[in-house]
Amino acid sequence: MVGATALVAVSGGRHSVFAVLLLGLLAMVLTHALVVEIQRQARRRSQTAWYRTDTVNTILLACWALIAAAITMAPFASLQVRGLGGLLAAGYTAASIYFVVERRRAVTSPFVAVSSPAVVPESDPVTDSASA
Repeated sequence: MVGATALVAVSGGRHSVFAVLLLGLLAMVLTHALVVEIQRQARRRSQTAWYRTDTVNTILLACWALIAAAITMAPFASLQVRGLGGLLAAGYTAASIYFVVERRRAVTSPFVAVSSPAVVPESDPVTDSASA
């Protein structure tokens, strides 16, 4: 969705400045959402090893980078679309590398359990005064 929204913003056609700015802002918000989702997927603790889902996530991001690079090399694309394709190719490549690094870090780091809250002993003076 990030690439498609940005592509609509820069592609040919009669867009107003407001529409281009709004679509550009939407693309930036979607980029942030993608980064947050990559972090969430990479840092999950439910799986303690590299699984098939991690490989699928990496391949999807790499495929998006390849598609964006192919758009950059297309001779029929306008200069704005080619520039956006290069930017998207770099962004998706960075996202793929970021996912792999974060996931490997999460898999190799030791799991630290969250400690339970402290239990108040029954002989606590505050508890005794509250019951009186």
